Amino acid sequence: MADQNYRPQRTAAERASRVRFRRAMALLLITLLLPGSAQLVAGNRRVGRIAIWTVIGLAVTAGLVFAISLVWQGLIFRLGTTPWLLGLFRIALIGGGIAWAALFIDAWRLGRPLELDLKQRRIVVAINGALAFSVAATLIFGAHLVGVHKGMVEAIFAGAEAAEAHNGRFNILLAGADSDGGKTRWGLRPDSLTVASIDAVTGRTVLIGLPRNMQNFTFDDGSPMDKEFPRGFDCDGCYLNGVSTWAGEHKELYKGEKDPGMAATVDAVEGITDLQISYYAIVDLNGFQEIVDAIGGVTMKVRQPIPVGIPSDSFYTHIQPGTRKLDGWETLWYARARHDSDDYSRMARQKCVLNAILQQTSPADVVRHYQDVAKATGSTITTSVPPSEIERFSALALKAKSQKISTLSLVPPLVNTADPDMSDIHAEVRKAVKKATPKMEEALKQQSASPSTGEDGETKGPAPKNKTKASGDSDKGPVTGGSLGSRNKGYRANETDDLASAC
Repeated sequence: MADQNYRPQRTAAERASRVRFRRAMALLLITLLLPGSAQLVAGNRRVGRIAIWTVIGLAVTAGLVFAISLVWQGLIFRLGTTPWLLGLFRIALIGGGIAWAALFIDAWRLGRPLELDLKQRRIVVAINGALAFSVAATLIFGAHLVGVHKGMVEAIFAGAEAAEAHNGRFNILLAGADSDGGKTRWGLRPDSLTVASIDAVTGRTVLIGLPRNMQNFTFDDGSPMDKEFPRGFDCDGCYLNGVSTWAGEHKELYKGEKDPGMAATVDAVEGITDLQISYYAIVDLNGFQEIVDAIGGVTMKVRQPIPVGIPSDSFYTHIQPGTRKLDGWETLWYARARHDSDDYSRMARQKCVLNAILQQTSPADVVRHYQDVAKATGSTITTSVPPSEIERFSALALKAKSQKISTLSLVPPLVNTADPDMSDIHAEVRKAVKKATPKMEEALKQQSASPSTGEDGETKGPAPKNKTKASGDSDKGPVTGGSLGSRNKGYRANETDDLASAC
């Protein structure tokens, strides 16, 4: 009987073939782990040394950047928003992908494929092809993402000069506008106007809402519109959201301005609030839904049915009450619906949307959906913030995310929008901004337990006017949808020290 443990001895040729196969596979593996090592071991050592030192240099640079960013977080924002650096990085990724693939092909050559048997040769060719294609495709796709990001930075951040903080704050005008069917980039009538007043050190933010139907307001002193309307914007049927249209039809007042309508709107907002606007950002509301979809939607608390469209629309429906994850289309209507409602309720809901996006959007969400986010924002947002300031405002946004957001809306009963008292409005804005400064914030914490006496000697409680309690929700009135309160008693999101609690 034959010995069952007997194993035929491999011939010398077979053993040599296995050694050659292992050597070929090892060259591919070390090229994957450390590009250039195969050439250093078995090929052109000069090429190998160049490749290895390049990889080591890049690794050390990346490590230094990471270590410095732990101390100086703004470094990442600065590197990620400098167009020429992004362009250089993109070229480097493309070049690196091609060079790494070439090293794989050379490593395959060094493995002497013609000395392998047919089966081994096919395996080496397949693995080499897969590795070369994978590393090249990965780096080139990374270069594509860098190009998308560079395009977004250049498309959005077109401002040339950085502005200094005014009285310790940056005041950013956020304007929502409808695109006009593609005839121009932006519609001529801003649909919503909000000033985000941001403390330059702490990031503490106050959102000041301006109603679209305000009349007879004055413009910034000495501005072209102030000279044209010295007694206020008192033309027939003229409202705040019509300033852009009026200036667009009288461009001679703003010679040299790329966007006369926006320049005039800034003059109007400065005149109304008595704040110096540092920058502005315009959001195409019809494209806003793309941004919300890109970040995966937002969760909103819906307290009453919110109409989507108007009854004559074929798609007319309602967003039903409850805590709901809304997609871009639903979020847009949550913020804009006016049917069975009013402008002031809509302003409150818009602030709730801004708060939700700030609080719910994490860096991980942006990275995970980055290509969609970049594409959406690049086509729907324009701002006068220059690229050099992105670092500053990104850091302030991270600080603001962990703090309460205050709001003030210049709406009834606080303001008579048909005949506003500008002195009273300026005083209210100053009061709201002052509350958001660090010193006042500490004082408010001490006073929150009991009523206190204000600067004017009037006894004040912890809740200012227009801040209704939850019991006010039972009042019959127009749809509020998100914010607590009612039209009669005021919507809490329109004037509060803590926007999140009002939504």
